[in-house]
Amino acid sequence: MKITEFLKNKKGASGIGTLIVFIAMVLVAAVAASVLINTSGFLQQKAATTGKESTEQVASGLQVLQIMGSHDNSNITKLAIYVSPNAGSSAIDLSQAVVSLTNGDVKTVCKYDSTKATFKDLEAGGSIFSDSNLNFTALSPTEFGIIVIQDADSSVADATPVINKGDIVAIALHTNATSMEPRTLISGSIQPEFGAPGIISFTTPSTYISTQSVVQLQ
Repeated sequence: MKITEFLKNKKGASGIGTLIVFIAMVLVAAVAASVLINTSGFLQQKAATTGKESTEQVASGLQVLQIMGSHDNSNITKLAIYVSPNAGSSAIDLSQAVVSLTNGDVKTVCKYDSTKATFKDLEAGGSIFSDSNLNFTALSPTEFGIIVIQDADSSVADATPVINKGDIVAIALHTNATSMEPRTLISGSIQPEFGAPGIISFTTPSTYISTQSVVQLQ
């Protein structure tokens, strides 16, 4: 009789131990599942954000439509670089853009300064290189001006020159710090805050004709 009771009590103790192990496994699995769910949610959000930023970086950017220059019979003194956003590009704030130019000897880096008179709206037409519109000679070697050519939604303003789909502006430069004599190879870029840069690459004419002060360079 005593042996039978002993065996019954032993089975009960074994069952309780198994139950404790089972509960512990369930708790561990619950904690692990919670960690995995939180981690997967974080990774999903991170992947979505990274994907959006990557798409924006790849799709966005500037394209250089053409480059016009004005000379003084011996040197290009004024540049107007026509730019527009790439197809599918997000809006681009030109106040955060950086323009770089080099002739092989000197490299000039320019930024936009909204505190100066470096902005002009020519949507109604006018002369690009007329100082009555935008005073090129007032531009320092380290800054560029903005001339609005086309802006249907009025997104390009003096303090916030933001270009989006369909907008065309001219980046104005006074090239007094970069020699652009005849047959000079000029290269550079217009690097926006994000996205692909607009590429600048041209060779100045072999000679400057006094009766033709404005020339197309690119």
